[in-house]
Amino acid sequence: MTLFERIVARELPADIVYEDADYIAIRDIAPKAPVHLLVIPKAVSTRMDELGSDELGCLMAVAVQVAAQHAQDYRLVVNCGAGAGQMVFHTHVHILAGWDGQPASDVL
Repeated sequence: MTLFERIVARELPADIVYEDADYIAIRDIAPKAPVHLLVIPKAVSTRMDELGSDELGCLMAVAVQVAAQHAQDYRLVVNCGAGAGQMVFHTHVHILAGWDGQPASDVL
């Protein structure tokens, strides 16, 4: 069971900022930006490229919705596979924001 499955099952604590029947969004425990959130599908898939187009569209729509609730400007990042920096092998989208007009550094 992945870390994210355990968070969804409430076996591990998390700072939840959004939840619906299919998705959960939490604050990252090791933030790489002033605002660093993770949008996680409750249905398990290892990486984003395993999703169908409907699932992919819904995930990104939720990520944009959550991002807009926390920042005017933001970056969405997805790492697919260990070689791309993915550390938890459960599909998720990083929302990075909060640089307050300063250029965002390369963080992921």
